[in-house]
Amino acid sequence: MASRLDDVAWPVRTDRLRIRPALATDLDATWRYRRLDSVCRWMTTFPATRAAYGAMMEDPERLAKTLVVERDGHGGPVVGDLMLAVEDAWSQSEVAAQARGVQAEIGWCLDPAYAGQGLATEACEALVRLCFETLGLRRVIANCFADNERSWRLMERLGMRREVHTVRESLHRSGRWLDGYGYALLADEWRANRDRRLSAGRTRPAPGSAHA
Repeated sequence: MASRLDDVAWPVRTDRLRIRPALATDLDATWRYRRLDSVCRWMTTFPATRAAYGAMMEDPERLAKTLVVERDGHGGPVVGDLMLAVEDAWSQSEVAAQARGVQAEIGWCLDPAYAGQGLATEACEALVRLCFETLGLRRVIANCFADNERSWRLMERLGMRREVHTVRESLHRSGRWLDGYGYALLADEWRANRDRRLSAGRTRPAPGSAHA
């Protein structure tokens, strides 16, 4: 298993998508949808100008945890981006070494022009699979405003469970204090869900066959 993102065999491919590390040259392709109000309203940071966004994209720390999602393989349009931030789990000091780099926070942003096609789910399923199968992590987490229903619905489609519901704890740039949700998924939970889906696929009757 790869121990770092640099060790992953990029790109990661799905049926319709190609996922790769972001480059500074992806600025314009991602700024195209990142500047939209319908997108930025839920993002942690909204750079108001292309120059401000460019400075953010050039930040090595941000770039190191950003992946770009392309449609239809190499040369296809950029349809979104993902966050994959490998981090330490909380631990008591005596076992801190065993908690280093064992989990990740994930996030996503999809160009609204490609909404309604299941691409966000497809990309995030690949992201979770990368975390557990390739990187060997034990836990994945994701967070959002409770009002961002599309985001937490996606978390639930990924098999994540809601662990945290904070009450008016998160300040939105609108000036409103909003509730927040925190979701998580363990590697063994993900494997159990995967095995159930595979088993259901093997036992499903063939098209046209008789069944009760």
